[in-house]
Amino acid sequence: MSDESPPFAAGGEAEVKAEGRMLRDGGKLSLLTMASRVLGLVREMTKAAFMGTGALAEAFTVSFMIPNFLRRLFAEGSITVAFIPTFSGILAGKDEKRTREFLSATFTVLTILVVATVALGIACTPLLASLFSTDRGETIVLTRMMFPFLALVSFAALLQGILNTIGVFTPSGIGPILFNAFFIAVPFLIGGWTENPARAMAIGVIAGGLAQALCQLPAVLRAGFRFGFIGLGRAFRDPGMRRVLALIAPTILGMAAYQLNDLVCTSLASSVGAAAGIQYSIRLQELILGVFAVSAGTVLLPRLTAAARDADWPAYAAALGRVLRTIVLVTLPVAIFSMIAGREIIVLLFKARAFDEASVKLTTAVFFFHMMGMAFIALNRVIAPAFYARSDAKTPTWAGLVSFGANIALAFAFVGPFRGPGIALALSISSAINTCYLVIALGRSGLPGLAAALGVTGRYFARILAFSLAAALPLYFLRPLFVGRFAYSSSRFVAAGIPLVLETLVFAIVGIGLLLLTKDEVAASLISRFSRRRTASGS
Repeated sequence: MSDESPPFAAGGEAEVKAEGRMLRDGGKLSLLTMASRVLGLVREMTKAAFMGTGALAEAFTVSFMIPNFLRRLFAEGSITVAFIPTFSGILAGKDEKRTREFLSATFTVLTILVVATVALGIACTPLLASLFSTDRGETIVLTRMMFPFLALVSFAALLQGILNTIGVFTPSGIGPILFNAFFIAVPFLIGGWTENPARAMAIGVIAGGLAQALCQLPAVLRAGFRFGFIGLGRAFRDPGMRRVLALIAPTILGMAAYQLNDLVCTSLASSVGAAAGIQYSIRLQELILGVFAVSAGTVLLPRLTAAARDADWPAYAAALGRVLRTIVLVTLPVAIFSMIAGREIIVLLFKARAFDEASVKLTTAVFFFHMMGMAFIALNRVIAPAFYARSDAKTPTWAGLVSFGANIALAFAFVGPFRGPGIALALSISSAINTCYLVIALGRSGLPGLAAALGVTGRYFARILAFSLAAALPLYFLRPLFVGRFAYSSSRFVAAGIPLVLETLVFAIVGIGLLLLTKDEVAASLISRFSRRRTASGS
C-alpha cells in the first residue's frame, strides 16, 4: 500500500488525504488511459484505411468479437465482481501463506477454465461463424487465429486485479498502450507476408495481448506476491476461491446475457453490412469513456470496498456522489457536441483510402445514436462498482438482464426501418434503462447519505444537460456556414478539421461561460485540482 491510513478515515485530514490519493491515482490512470484510447483510435484509423467498411472489415470485426464473447466472464467482470473484494479481505488479514494459497488457487482455476474454453472455441469456430453474414472462410481463419487472445487477456486481468487491490494502477494503464502499439505496428511489419491485412492484424492482436499480460508481471513480483499451479481439488477447496465462485455465480447469467446481447446485435449488424461501421463508432465512444469513466471506476472500487468494509457509509456516499457529478460534467457536453459535429469527426479521423463517402455516411449515422447513450454508459461504469464494493453482484445482474431484454427487442424492432443506426439507438436506450435501474436500487438501499448524494447528482445532470443544449443551439445554426466555407478543399484536414475547430470553440465558449456565470462547484473543483497538480509537478 502506498499509504497506511485507511482510505476513508473519520477524521477530516484523513478524508482529505484519501480524496487526494484517489484524484492523484485517477489522474495518472486517466493519462495512461487517454494514451491507450488515442492509440486505439489510431488502430481503428489504420484498420479503416486498409479495409474500410467492406467484406474484409466485417469478417475481422466479427472474428475479433467472438473471443471477446467470454472475456467478461474470465477477465474484467470476474476480477471486478469477485476477485478484488475477496483479495482485499484476505490482505487485511496480513497472512502471507493464506495470500499465496488464494492467488495460486485463483491462477490454477482460471488457467484450466480458460485453456479449455479456448480449445473448445477453436474447435467450434465453423459453427460460430455460421451465425454471421460475413465471408465464412475468412471469418473461421481469423477467429481461430485470435481465440488465444482470451487466455492472454484473462491472465492480464488477474495481474491487474492484484495490483489495483494494493493501489498500484500504472502497469495496468500501460498494458492497453502496449496492446494497441503492437496491434498497429505488427501489420506494417509483416503485412507483406500475409494473405491480407486482416490476418496481419490478427497476429498483432495476439502479440499485443501477450505484451499486455507480461508488462504487469514485474510489478506483481516487486510487490512480493508469488503464486503457481496447485492441485485442482485443493484449488476449489480454498475458502477464498469458494467465495470468488459464490460471488461470480449470480453474475454468470448477467454476463452471459451481456455477451449474448453483443452477439445478437453483431449478427444483426452483419446482416445489414453495418458491423464494421458500428465498431468504428464504438471505438470513438470508448475513447471518451476510457479517458475518465473507466479510470474513475477502476480507482473508485478499492476505495468503496474499504469504506464498505469499515461501514463508513457517509464517506462511501460522498465519494460516489463526487465522481458521478464529475462524470456528468465531462461526458454529457461531449455527447451533445458529438451528435452535432459527428460528420466532421468521422471524416477527419477515418476518411482515407478504403474508407469512402459511403463508409462516412454509415459511421456518422451510427455515431449519432451511440452518443445519445454515452453519458448513461459512463455513469454505469462508476455505479456498478458501488454494488461490487458491497459484494452485491445480484443487482447489477438483474439490471443487465432487464437491459438485455430491452436491447434485443429494440434491436430487432429498429434494424428493419433504420438498419445500423437502429441497432445503435437500441443500445443507447437499453443503457439508459440499465443505469436508471441501478440508480433506483442504490436509492432504495437505505445507506446513510446515499439517497441525498444521488438526488444532488440527478439535479446536476438536468442542469448540465440544459447548459449543453444552450451551447449547442448557436452551433446548430453556425455549423452549415463553417462547413460550407471550407467544402472546396480536397484535404480532409481542411474540409473537416477547420470547421471542427471552429465548432469546438463556439460550443466551449458558451458552455464554459454558463459554468462561470453560475459558479459551478464541480467545474471549479476540477480546475483547482488541475492547478494544484501542475503547481506540484512544476515545483
